[in-house]
Amino acid sequence: MAKSRDAHICARCAAHSGTCCRMQPGNEELCFPLSRSEWQRIVEHCNDKGGFASQPNTKPFLQCMKRLFPADEKRLEAIFPPHGEHLRLASDNEGRCLFLSAAGCTLPRETRPWYCRLFPFWFMPNGMLTMFTPDECLVYLESRSVRDAMQELGVTENELRLMFGRLRLAWGLDPEHDEDGNRYPLCDHTR
Repeated sequence: MAKSRDAHICARCAAHSGTCCRMQPGNEELCFPLSRSEWQRIVEHCNDKGGFASQPNTKPFLQCMKRLFPADEKRLEAIFPPHGEHLRLASDNEGRCLFLSAAGCTLPRETRPWYCRLFPFWFMPNGMLTMFTPDECLVYLESRSVRDAMQELGVTENELRLMFGRLRLAWGLDPEHDEDGNRYPLCDHTR
């Protein structure tokens, strides 16, 4: 793995303004959920200091999850039933994650939720690596391509594929296939 410049860019982003760790107040229901294993990893690191919120499984939340995992709709409906709840990272009144400081995330990278580690990257159902394009993300603003962004964060495509597979696995989704049997290649074995 290339040397991560994550702390540097996260610190600059946190000082800059909006970050991936900040949401518009009132949109908390769209925050990516925490799996039980992610919650446990953070609790073990933080000695149960908090930083979590229980969130109802609303229709907008489920629609957002289905956009992220379009080929896993049935499984998502079972994981997030309409009258159930899920955990997410808590935020303050201004929408900042409680683990966000002026220097970036206070959680060590290996403790962070999979989604946080992956951001701004994502994999399409066909296995293609893509990148979210939020206006306030310095990685997006300073990179000309997905490859540039990976270099900026010191991460390889294979590492991102493994993280994505682990995120899927943490939610009880097959890490290598969607519910229709289409394959998410976890590693690029052509290199």
